[in-house]
Amino acid sequence: MNSTTDTKSFSLNLFRLDHRVALVTGAGAGLGRVFARALATVGAKVVCADIDLAIAQETAQQITAAGGEALALRVDVSDEASVAKMVADTSAHFGTLDILINNAGIATPPLRVHEMPVADWDRLHSVNTRGIFLCTRAALPFMLPRKKGVVISIASIAGLGGVSPKTPAVAVNYSSSKAAVIGFTRQAAAEYGRDGIRFNAIAPGWHLGTQLGREALPPSEQAIQAFVAALNEATPLGRTGDPEELAGLLIYLASDASSFVTGQVIAHDGGWTAW
Repeated sequence: MNSTTDTKSFSLNLFRLDHRVALVTGAGAGLGRVFARALATVGAKVVCADIDLAIAQETAQQITAAGGEALALRVDVSDEASVAKMVADTSAHFGTLDILINNAGIATPPLRVHEMPVADWDRLHSVNTRGIFLCTRAALPFMLPRKKGVVISIASIAGLGGVSPKTPAVAVNYSSSKAAVIGFTRQAAAEYGRDGIRFNAIAPGWHLGTQLGREALPPSEQAIQAFVAALNEATPLGRTGDPEELAGLLIYLASDASSFVTGQVIAHDGGWTAW
């Protein structure tokens, strides 16, 4: 494009989120804490929501200690009334809601289909699938009048394809819930593009060091070492990811730097899905 006709030139300010309000579910630990702190670093006012209010408060305190602005709220994302209260409290405190990060999720023991209790299936989907629907449904009325908003949901490489039984850390309820996140993201992007609301998903690979990751790991230290060695061998970059490495992608998708990106699922997996 000829420089004389350019309407927008590149600036690092495109990544800034000053004066915007971001709500992060599952913000008390793991990826959610990384996301909340990263959003605050680029200027967002952050709502740290978690089913455990104490750890949500820890995240909020870390943000305020660094000079940011944050609010801690308790939420059970599987409960409609709890989600409605979370969004109402966000609006009451900050006056608006610009960015929703659907991060809250759980895992259950990695049992095969014929071994899995129905209760494990229902409990996981109530959080990982129903939770994203409820949170997004509650947030949209605050975005629609302004014709602008961003929703980022955390999927998984397990939602993009099956995980070999040789890597026994993923169960079918988890994989199917993350595939549902991907389908939800693409359909919502198609429905709300004309309303100026963007929907994208991040599909992390193996990022160890989160609560979710610990639940999936084998019980003994020796088994964990063998498990991690197998992950490293199966990943083109030769290692697992650090949760902090996801922050840059999240900020890109949350900011105006990605203003023409919607309906996308981006794997962050060290090349795992490239084989």
